[in-house]
Amino acid sequence: MTTSSILGQFDLCADRAEFPDQDNGYYYPVDARIHLFGDDTRWAVVAELLGYTPRGGNLIDVVHCFGNCLTRGEPGFGDFLDRVDNMAEIDPHGEEVYAGGVPVVVRGTALAVDAPAGTPLQDVFRLLAPANRDLLMADGTELRARIPADLPELLRLDEWHQPEDLGAVMPSGHETFRMIAEVLDSGDPARYRPTLPANTHWSHWPDAGTL
Repeated sequence: MTTSSILGQFDLCADRAEFPDQDNGYYYPVDARIHLFGDDTRWAVVAELLGYTPRGGNLIDVVHCFGNCLTRGEPGFGDFLDRVDNMAEIDPHGEEVYAGGVPVVVRGTALAVDAPAGTPLQDVFRLLAPANRDLLMADGTELRARIPADLPELLRLDEWHQPEDLGAVMPSGHETFRMIAEVLDSGDPARYRPTLPANTHWSHWPDAGTL
């Protein structure tokens, strides 16, 4: 386990288009998180991109998993977790807009919506995200679905600076992911000392989801 080997895995996944990309054309970004896990010999990263995908017909938590100790599958895309239980009620005609007057039910919890009928669904979900992050993002079981149950969590990032173009800037050449690799290699969360401003809020990615 070295910084260079960790970055090498990140770059390989980015080259296969299986690295977290806020500018993905298939879903409108809503929220994001990265979790770092590790000990003396093992490391893992679980990255979540929460977004509304019209093609998938739901608000989906796209989970990416990396590491040298994955319990199943290869590094890259992990699970695609549907979050809304009642899409047929909030968008009965498949028009990608809010029907109005009904809550959004997430994992059995009804969330009141302060938006009029006709509001684009991505805007509805973005309104709900700040107060309901833990409900919308992965829970403990989902986070550890592909990593060892005893692997300690070192650091959680609720925001970070993401490369604007992963085709032009690989993870190994970007400050955020170099520091993430250093944290994993050393086991020291203090190695994460960003100088670039966070840009993972959905407002920084106006073209995402518009494929």
